[in-house]
Amino acid sequence: MKSIEDIMAMAQNVQAELEKAQANLDVIEVEGVAGGGLVKVRASAKGRIIGISIDDSLIVPTDKQMLEDLIVAAFNDARARADTASNTEMSKMTSGMPLPPGFKLPF
Repeated sequence: MKSIEDIMAMAQNVQAELEKAQANLDVIEVEGVAGGGLVKVRASAKGRIIGISIDDSLIVPTDKQMLEDLIVAAFNDARARADTASNTEMSKMTSGMPLPPGFKLPF
C-alpha cells in the first residue's frame, strides 16, 4: 500500500495535469456551421465564442427569422463540437490514470 505522501503527491500531479488540460481547451478552436456554411460560429473547446460569420446573401430584412434560426443552429453545432473536443482532450489526460469506471474529471 502506498504511503499518504505518495497519494498526496499523485493527487497534486493530477491537479496540475488537470489545470494544464483545462487551459489547453481555451486554445483549441472549433467551428459550427449552419445553412450549408452560410452561417459559421468559431468557439473554443471551452465554449467561448470567438467569432461569427454570416454570408451577405442572408442579410435580407424579410428573412430575419431564417437568419436567427441559422445563427442558433450554428451556435449549437459549435457547442457540440466544443464538447467533443473537450471530452477528447480530457480523455487523453486521464487515459493513464487508474480511475474507477464511470469516474469523471474534473470532480
